[in-house]
Amino acid sequence: MLTFDDSFVRELPGDPLQGPERRQVHGALFSRVSPTPVSAPHLIAVADEVVEALGLDPAWVKTPEFTAVFAGNALLPGMQPYSANYGGHQFGNWAGQLGDGRAITLGELITPSGARHELQLKGAGPTPYSRTADGRAVLRSSIREFLCSEAMHHLGVPTTRALCLVGTGDAVVRDMFYDGRPAAEPGAIVCRVAPSFIRFGNFELPASRGELPVLKLLADYTLRHFFPGLVAEALADDRARYGALFHEVCVRTATTVAHWQRVGFVHGVMNTDNMSILGLTLDYGPYGWVDNFDPGWTPNTTDAQGRRYRFGHQPQVAYWNLTRLAGALLPLVGHEDPLHEGLEAFVRTFEQDDRAFTAAKLGLAKLGADDEPLLTELRAVLVEGEMDMTIFYRRLAELDLAAPSPTVLADCFYDDAKRVAVEPRLNQWLAGYVARAHSEGAPTTDPVARAARMNAVNPLYVCRNYLAVEAIERATAGDYSGVTGLLDVLRRPYMPQPGREAYAARRPEWARNRPGASMLSCSS
Repeated sequence: MLTFDDSFVRELPGDPLQGPERRQVHGALFSRVSPTPVSAPHLIAVADEVVEALGLDPAWVKTPEFTAVFAGNALLPGMQPYSANYGGHQFGNWAGQLGDGRAITLGELITPSGARHELQLKGAGPTPYSRTADGRAVLRSSIREFLCSEAMHHLGVPTTRALCLVGTGDAVVRDMFYDGRPAAEPGAIVCRVAPSFIRFGNFELPASRGELPVLKLLADYTLRHFFPGLVAEALADDRARYGALFHEVCVRTATTVAHWQRVGFVHGVMNTDNMSILGLTLDYGPYGWVDNFDPGWTPNTTDAQGRRYRFGHQPQVAYWNLTRLAGALLPLVGHEDPLHEGLEAFVRTFEQDDRAFTAAKLGLAKLGADDEPLLTELRAVLVEGEMDMTIFYRRLAELDLAAPSPTVLADCFYDDAKRVAVEPRLNQWLAGYVARAHSEGAPTTDPVARAARMNAVNPLYVCRNYLAVEAIERATAGDYSGVTGLLDVLRRPYMPQPGREAYAARRPEWARNRPGASMLSCSS
């Protein structure tokens, strides 16, 4: 018997109306709505680690009841499904009420250890916040979210999780390319898991409407359930606690974004409604992994012109998003000083984490101001040579510091002409890098220890878009082994897996500009 607490609906104000009819919802943080049943639910994949973390019986996972529940066709005792009401800034502009347009929370599962996990179905049907959409999700986007959620966890990046992926048996019509040619695609539902899915936008909406009692209730709830240490501290008053809450959100967000930069992940749509108050990576839409290193790359076709959410700009966007959250919390905090301190903590934490991660990626003990030219030149060489970021750092760990040669980096290049052109510059950088490594002495230059340290932070396997495309194509044809096989590889991203070398290869040429394998739209 599973135990559900459902504190969000019990402790916070809800919409007096029920049902999925589209509407503006004022004075409430959620609307009660049930999933819409599907015609032929079938289980595609399960994340065994999440099953274990939730304390679920593995035997139950194999039953029709499990599939029915996570397809939205049945509810368990204690579940009180709802969709959250929030707003957000999208591409820098205030969008007003947004809300869970295709996500329905089933409830908050309390595990045998006492941990709280919110179970949320994405693609379970219309809600009051669906606007003109149908609340459904297609198989391709659902596979991408399922795989990436788990891939990020195993990489050590703070993230929401994914319990399972269920096919619905129903077709979903989507205009994938926004070119007026909609097509029917297989439908699917992902069960997402997190302590909470509260976003920056949950605070922004009531603040924008002047609903300060609602804003205060949400802040108190967040503190009580997810930052109990701040409640227990002997702070002067509630205002000090709200300032401390913002400070903690800033620090967590900084660390998460530093991890994104470490592994080459690009979120693709860092709107404030896609930013977690817990500092988790949230909402896997048009994301991507950097193949050839390019700070200006974005995987989102909607962002192709402005490139607001490009790889190298993610820290600045996170800071801007935090300023929007600061504005929402200002009525509770009372004055700007604590909010400025939180933003300064973001900058300080990101710089510290990013510098530590970069040092580790290079096999160095630490980096100082004198190392900035070395880092700047490295970024320039990677761009000019069109070199694969993930492969470069793995191969760099194999470099013989006693006799450095660029041949160890041969399979990093996407273009032979660029490889030849950049080689003199690369050789010069390698000489400087080797000298820098020798300056730290034996612990850094010992080849075995050095490779072990570098390979612990530089992944060998990441969820490249073209790998996801290959799994999606097989799944669309009814073969789900590509999904489960890729998931298994991504469980051990830092360890060589004999026989699976193809998963660590650079992007093939066919995927360079192919939709889905390079850039993606927000349509799903």
